[in-house]
Amino acid sequence: MRVGINTGPVVAGVIGTRKFIYDLWGDAVNVASRMESRGVGGKIQVTENTKRLLDYRYRFEERGVIEIKGKGYMRTYWLEGRR
Repeated sequence: MRVGINTGPVVAGVIGTRKFIYDLWGDAVNVASRMESRGVGGKIQVTENTKRLLDYRYRFEERGVIEIKGKGYMRTYWLEGRR
């Protein structure tokens, strides 16, 4: 399993008239999806924004800079565990 996490604004809503589906849209969702798809099995990859927000509570290992489709190059980190 691969997991990608990003932080940022999103739009949420219900779509459909017969079968309702709750979904999220926005750049933050797209980047999180790219974090997941460019990740490694058994690891959680996060963006620099997410690391900055969680740094006081969790340990991270820098993965480095990777190319993210539609965003260019981004510095990413592996979430290692709680402090």
